[in-house]
Amino acid sequence: MLKNSYKNYPNKKGYFGNFGGRYVSETLMPLILEVEECYNKIKDDKEFLEEFTYYLENYIGRPSPLFFAERITADLNGPKIYFKRDELNHTGAHKINNCMGQILLAKKMGKKRIIAETGAGQHGVATATVCALFGLPCVVYMGEKDIERQSPNVFRMKLLGAEIKSVTTGSKSLKDAMNEALRDWVSNVKDTFYIIGTAAGPHPYPEMVRDFQSIIGKEVRSQLRKVEGKSPDLLMACIGGGSNALGLFHEFLDDDKVEMIAVEAAGHGIQTDKHAASLTGGKPGVLHGNKTYLLQSKSGQIQEAHSISAGLDYPGIGPEHAFLYEENRVKYMSATDIEAIEAFQYCCKLEGIIPALEPSHALSVLRKIAKNYSKEKVVVMNMCGRGDKDIFTIADELNIKI
Repeated sequence: MLKNSYKNYPNKKGYFGNFGGRYVSETLMPLILEVEECYNKIKDDKEFLEEFTYYLENYIGRPSPLFFAERITADLNGPKIYFKRDELNHTGAHKINNCMGQILLAKKMGKKRIIAETGAGQHGVATATVCALFGLPCVVYMGEKDIERQSPNVFRMKLLGAEIKSVTTGSKSLKDAMNEALRDWVSNVKDTFYIIGTAAGPHPYPEMVRDFQSIIGKEVRSQLRKVEGKSPDLLMACIGGGSNALGLFHEFLDDDKVEMIAVEAAGHGIQTDKHAASLTGGKPGVLHGNKTYLLQSKSGQIQEAHSISAGLDYPGIGPEHAFLYEENRVKYMSATDIEAIEAFQYCCKLEGIIPALEPSHALSVLRKIAKNYSKEKVVVMNMCGRGDKDIFTIADELNIKI
């Protein structure tokens, strides 16, 4: 454990310990430095924060509720379980917290065109939403495979006026969508702002995305004090790139009494080559502008990730998670596709909440470990997205015609 505060990270060069940094082309470096300079000016600026807070409250619908999952708590016969219901945000996930912060930054920088990448489509929908709100053109890169399995969100993005660019290279999923977005940015550096969807990419993006998402943990601290009079004993979240987890965890990282578990996608199983658990099954390397843990072959080539969840189907992890993993501050576990589907059905039937497949992974692990915690303990799990987008995937897996 660190002697200094975890909130002192990253350092000025964008590193969380050995991870992070800024590995970009010479063409992009001036723009990245411009983003960093502008973000450092506005992140503590009273006027900017008041504007950000206004939209969080009056457009996104924050604070999101902290819901006591009474039936699941009773069924698991363990700790008190609360869901931080960020799936009730406008657009149906935590993604819009970050998108709102970034588009306000883009406006401050005078950018006239917005690009984004998306996997599950929630970040694409959130980006298209804020672009419609502020009248800016929006281009979203999305893998061909994800377009097929996330058709409801593709339609939503088109309704909001976004241009969807299908990516047909590589695994045709999130990694390749991010590759194409970065290529676009290099070609249009003067007028374009890239809204990255997770706490990854070149510095300052991992820090910036985390900071905008940290509203989640701040609200949890305040809400839990009112209902339980204490801090949580355990925080849980799924991780793809890791923004929803950091949004929940960041507020509590310096509190040693708060345990944290993040859940990766084990796909068909960690022992197979069909998973997306980059911390469990990967090693350090460089991708998309930052050093972190990646799924790699013996020769260092990036391996394709697999998850039934399009939002977790990425061969890397945000650099702060790599740091927290090596510091042993956060415990990283995993859940398979089958386990996530079972948890999805479990949540629907017991609490009347249709979760996204992403937080279903976290709920799957929570079901396994609940017996290890006494009844006076309090667990908060981030219900970071709703399951509308996944109904066709679930129907296919369960052989149900709709």
